[in-house]
Amino acid sequence: MFSVAILGGVLLNIGAYFTMKGWIYRSVSVYLFADICWIFLALENGDLIGMSFIIVGTILGAIALYKMYTGQMKKALDHQ
Repeated sequence: MFSVAILGGVLLNIGAYFTMKGWIYRSVSVYLFADICWIFLALENGDLIGMSFIIVGTILGAIALYKMYTGQMKKALDHQ
């Protein structure tokens, strides 16, 4: 049976693969979609506190992705 948890887990594995390959922009994008799956999973289980923590983390991830795309984190990414 296919569920939101399985989709979120698959997306986390894809994001980890992209991170391993050094494709940071792609991995952060995939992680954000996985976070959306985890939000729905927490909502299904009635875990509002967990859902709020996931939403805050998703917002912070979206801000980081925006900063990467606009070049504000270029020095930090190229430093390594």
